[in-house]
Amino acid sequence: MDRPRILVTNDDGIFTEGIERLATALSSVGEVWTVAPAQERSAAGHSLTLHSPLRAKLVGDNRWSVDGTPTDCVNWGVLHLLKDRRPHLLVSGINLGLNLGDDVTYSGTVSAAFEGTLIGIPSVAISQEIETGFTFDAAARFAEKLARRLLEKPLPAGTLVNVNVPAGEPRGVKVVRLGKRRYGEAVVEKTDPRGRPYYWIGATIPTGDIEEGTDIGAVANKFISISPLHLDLTDYRAMQVLEEVVAGIDRT
Repeated sequence: MDRPRILVTNDDGIFTEGIERLATALSSVGEVWTVAPAQERSAAGHSLTLHSPLRAKLVGDNRWSVDGTPTDCVNWGVLHLLKDRRPHLLVSGINLGLNLGDDVTYSGTVSAAFEGTLIGIPSVAISQEIETGFTFDAAARFAEKLARRLLEKPLPAGTLVNVNVPAGEPRGVKVVRLGKRRYGEAVVEKTDPRGRPYYWIGATIPTGDIEEGTDIGAVANKFISISPLHLDLTDYRAMQVLEEVVAGIDRT
């Protein structure tokens, strides 16, 4: 019987420690294929390259680099490289840094999992908190255990899992909702040596409420956070409000 096929990707680049540790951990679960950006594409979001060709390069056993975004890597990996037998699971990470709350809208790591879900592949994004002396050990162990369970008990259609692992030894695992985390609303203007202005968008350190029941709160208390995310972004609560808004508008 064929082993389950697992596609591994990230947004930090093909040669980072996080993706290598992830691929090694998952190799005991199934047949691992790695397709990742040739260089770092952090905060690439759900961007797709449409107006220039992509190039892929074999860099090791079942390991490919693509000169595009994480979303490009997922498409190329699933629809071209593994088109003969699609992956049973996609795992994106292990990201160097957390992806909590609002981070998921910017993160290339999470966007790769979104793309896998759109294509119909059960998908997971996993990220690691960075602190002095941190390791990928706990994240790699958890990724292996989670992959085994998800292959036994698949996710609901259209749902992906976002995992964040605290630095140090986790106290346990909590299934939680997304919190609120922002990088500020500042645009900082500086001047280059030639006297021309340039700009940095957002604050250096993210802010967010450490609220019980959220991914931010779980990681702050040294728990692994695991959050189900759904592709349906419709705000059903607002539909009635919108019906009232458009009631007075001529719809002809």
